[in-house]
Amino acid sequence: MASTSRDVIAGRGIHSKVKSAKLLEVLNAMEEEESNSNREEIFIAPPDNAAGEFTDEDSGDEDGQRGAHLPGSVLHASVLCEDSGTGEDNDDLELQPAKKRQKAVVKPQRIWTKRDIRPDFGSWTASDPHIEDLKSQELSPVGLFELFFDEGTINFIVNETNRYAWQKNVNLSLTAQELKCVLGILILSGYISYPRRRMFWETSPDSHHHLVADAIRRDRFELIFSYLHFADNNELDAGDRFAKVRPLIIRMNCNFQKHAPLEEFYSFGESMCEYFGHRGSKQLHRGKPVRLGYKIWCGTTSRGYLVWFEPSQGTLFTKPDRSLDLGGSMVIKFVDALQERGFLPYHIFFDKVFTSVKLMSILRKKGVKATGTVREYRTERCPLKDPKELKKMKRGSFDYKVDESEEIIVCRWHDSSVVNICSNAVGIEPVRLTSRHSGATKTRTQVHQPSLVKLYQEKVGGVGRMDQNIAKYKVKIRGMKWYSSFIGYVIDAALNNAWQLHRICCQDAQVDLLAFRRYVACVYLESNADTTSQGRRSRRLETESRFDMVGHWIIHQDKRTRCALCHSQTNTRCEKCQKGVHAKCFREYHIR
Repeated sequence: MASTSRDVIAGRGIHSKVKSAKLLEVLNAMEEEESNSNREEIFIAPPDNAAGEFTDEDSGDEDGQRGAHLPGSVLHASVLCEDSGTGEDNDDLELQPAKKRQKAVVKPQRIWTKRDIRPDFGSWTASDPHIEDLKSQELSPVGLFELFFDEGTINFIVNETNRYAWQKNVNLSLTAQELKCVLGILILSGYISYPRRRMFWETSPDSHHHLVADAIRRDRFELIFSYLHFADNNELDAGDRFAKVRPLIIRMNCNFQKHAPLEEFYSFGESMCEYFGHRGSKQLHRGKPVRLGYKIWCGTTSRGYLVWFEPSQGTLFTKPDRSLDLGGSMVIKFVDALQERGFLPYHIFFDKVFTSVKLMSILRKKGVKATGTVREYRTERCPLKDPKELKKMKRGSFDYKVDESEEIIVCRWHDSSVVNICSNAVGIEPVRLTSRHSGATKTRTQVHQPSLVKLYQEKVGGVGRMDQNIAKYKVKIRGMKWYSSFIGYVIDAALNNAWQLHRICCQDAQVDLLAFRRYVACVYLESNADTTSQGRRSRRLETESRFDMVGHWIIHQDKRTRCALCHSQTNTRCEKCQKGVHAKCFREYHIR
């Protein structure tokens, strides 16, 4: 953020007391200085005790809220400012006791040479038997989704929710069947949404949704959703701002990594979980589709499968490694998670928020390749041509140097602007011609492009692809607790991962993301509906879904039943209709 924004936050000087700025003032200051490229993070001042009982209280219903129309309680809330945790060391604006100065440690000077890099990493030869096993199982969309929200996770949520309700003197008696109905409604809200969620159950013909109304009663859904819980309040870590959802984060990370495709190339970056309430580690990001919400560190495959994630708590709650900033420390944590599957020559791509020569050196010692754009002050005085001088040269011109001791290359390339790229694994050669758009002539021209630039542009977009998939049909129903939007984000991430596995395992019968989500939502609502309390439920729903030609999959069943068409014994059934059907009778049953 620009200096004016810092002046707004800090006031005219820090004397005996620091005056907190208002979020509205900071937003106005940021809008006035859009041209400045420096970035800082703004977040609402957190509660003193993140694990306290008060964090279960309602923070305001978010139905229909959008970032452009924030409530006054948010716009006039006090904010804190800190560096993104990915830049240079920063100081909090709150007054701190004076610390005794320590003598600066003199770092050895790096020796930079004009030559190409000579990496000593091994080639990628690993295979992925787990994906081959998934292909042989021919799992349906529901089966793939339940790799992540498996029986253990469902039972865990049921137990914690019942425990929390019991602590509030409420006998909830939630079952796994009811929880799946709630998940089905949340998933369905991503592509069918109303201004108020109660409209799903209205009898008015313009809003009534019989699939939802026949699955679970409105008041029962509201009661379950209000008590949905993911941790034991008696065992919360007071130093963890996400203690309320920490057990779920651990479980989902474990499942995401267990079923992740084993690939060479991965992306690391920042994602945003939209949130407009007035609690928690909410942050504001310029240049992001979601500007206000929780920032989440994400490691993904190049196609967008989320392998590892961790919500950001800022440097006030997360202490980075001594030799790295917060962003670099998160990259190391992601690499450690990857190496639990084996010490392989992974290649990680990230942007200038994370990259530094020091990080490249640490990753090289871990046997991990890395490439990323880098800010000039993190190149450790690499003597490259001045950016102003390079801009005067022909587009496609570049300069580069290699650190003699650790084989780390820094390249400065002139494209539409000057870009710095650092790598410990990829060099300049071969230099290829690439087509780039020229704003001056309104045409495309051929420019020279070093090899590390080309590979970076091809592989770095994994986090962006995941964000794009989540944003298309994200869960719209929001609860009144501060972590409800984060739970929606986790569900969306699990659906994205399940769909990515579907694209890999079912290449002959692929469906798009919308059809995939519709299938999961319909099966959860139809298969787990409470038939004992529906009263007016008829065969209409069964008849309509049988012939809709959407999302019918034949799966194996352990117990033999009668075929719904020929009435002989069969060990297969339609997962959506929940009827036993032979493979030979499957098509005729759904069109007859």
